[in-house]
Amino acid sequence: MFFRYSTSIENHLPQILQTLCVGDVNKNLERHQTLARVLCQLLDFVFEFDSLKMKTPQIQNDFSYYRRCLSRGKLSNDGDLKSAMNEDELANQVSMFYAYPTPMLKTVTDVTTSFAAQNRVGRSVSECLATLATVCYSTVSNSKKKPQRPETTAFCLRVMVIAIIIYDHIDPLGAFNKSSPINIKSSVKVIHSHGNSSDTPNLISALRFNTKHLNDSSTPKTIKTLMASCA
Repeated sequence: MFFRYSTSIENHLPQILQTLCVGDVNKNLERHQTLARVLCQLLDFVFEFDSLKMKTPQIQNDFSYYRRCLSRGKLSNDGDLKSAMNEDELANQVSMFYAYPTPMLKTVTDVTTSFAAQNRVGRSVSECLATLATVCYSTVSNSKKKPQRPETTAFCLRVMVIAIIIYDHIDPLGAFNKSSPINIKSSVKVIHSHGNSSDTPNLISALRFNTKHLNDSSTPKTIKTLMASCA
């Protein structure tokens, strides 16, 4: 069940962040390349799962039907009360999970934000996310010199976008500020120039609707205009 996977993320993502984001971030990423790859794969999964969830709006209706069937089953059976209560609690948690438009992104963003605040490593976490976004951008933008498989390009663009979104939630100034190490203009352009037809609209929509600081007064008008033109 994907809800259980999200709870697993809550338990294990802080361990990944602890290794990559505490201390010298660049050295950590270089020393723990396999773990950095795991983090990228997680961010890719977040985008893929939430995209499918957005395309399956009936999932909440289906789950509501399941809950009604569950309730009728409890009324017709004299089963174990504790088991029934556990089923109710799990059903409520799953219902809350699927109530969000992008449940996996919310899970990862909340866990990362909490880790950064509790350990006072917001700057290091931001640096890690910005580095991942930059590496993914460079991999795609340099594909003329060093050709990449379409699957690799799509993977890098998805990771780049999710990294930017989480960065925008972690960093006080956000990803769209002039001082941000992430070049939003170039990132959007590379999505349009190298993205595939199925992912590109979702990637742009994710940046428009899931970031935190896009509509801030400090965001340059050129960025706002660029993002609006991508609608």
